[in-house]
Amino acid sequence: MVQNNPIMAHQSAAQSVQGAIDVGIDGAVDGGISTATFTLANLVTILTPFALNVIGAILVMIIGLWLVGRLVKIMTIALERSDHIDITLRGFLISVARYGLIALVIITTLGVFGVPTTSFAALIGAIGLAIGLALQGTLGHMAAGLMLLAFRPFEIGDFIEAANHKGTVKKLSLFTTELASSDNKKIIIPNSAVWASSIVNYSAYGERRLDLVFSVSYNDDLSKTLEILRDQINQENRILNHHDTAIAVDNLGASSIDIICRPWVMSADYSAVKWSLTKQIKEQFDKAGITIPYPTRQIITTNPDKN
Repeated sequence: MVQNNPIMAHQSAAQSVQGAIDVGIDGAVDGGISTATFTLANLVTILTPFALNVIGAILVMIIGLWLVGRLVKIMTIALERSDHIDITLRGFLISVARYGLIALVIITTLGVFGVPTTSFAALIGAIGLAIGLALQGTLGHMAAGLMLLAFRPFEIGDFIEAANHKGTVKKLSLFTTELASSDNKKIIIPNSAVWASSIVNYSAYGERRLDLVFSVSYNDDLSKTLEILRDQINQENRILNHHDTAIAVDNLGASSIDIICRPWVMSADYSAVKWSLTKQIKEQFDKAGITIPYPTRQIITTNPDKN
């Protein structure tokens, strides 16, 4: 007959509890490993396309910026070799090309990264339209400045007349043209006004013709007058001899005979020769007794009391 042993029973119960605990721990560990493995697999599946997009975007950015640098360098060399493009226009074109290409690289990079570029491009277009409407006057000046820099109707240092102003060109920028008047006043004209007006460039050609008119009295010796004019033209060594100087009677006015004198001079000597000839010819006229008439008015009055 088997008797119950309390010690044996207690040991058996403890072993049962320990076994249950071990089974529970093993199951929990196996379940945690399975869950972690599943989560990691899902994470890899999710992150793999993202990582590929990131790598592709970085490669596109690096290669794109390298190509931008090369293209801008080639463009810079080509523009520097051209004699027809102003240095201001050259810098502007290079800047526009550089930032435009950089913007294209950024948009392409965002597209590779997965950002929808269609809406992004539409947003850029809308912003550009708003800026253009807000700055239409300024952009008009800039457009006119680009035309002036490209076609070069005048150079720095030329004496011009534009937008009802005369002066020597001191500076030409994208937005304004700066002139210095004959009395050294600073004149700043918007480029749109310059481009929209008639431009007279007095310094464009190396030679200019002087148009002088001398009025003499009907009572004076006309042959002597013409002889004095020819002598003074021959004595002025700044007059160009390869051009014929026109000296002729041009008009029979109400109170005088008008004689034209048209010698050719270098553009730089224009004013000096004009002033010199005018002074010398007047002095020779005085010596020869040739008068320069001026308008007179004769007033005849009658006395009604004598009738």
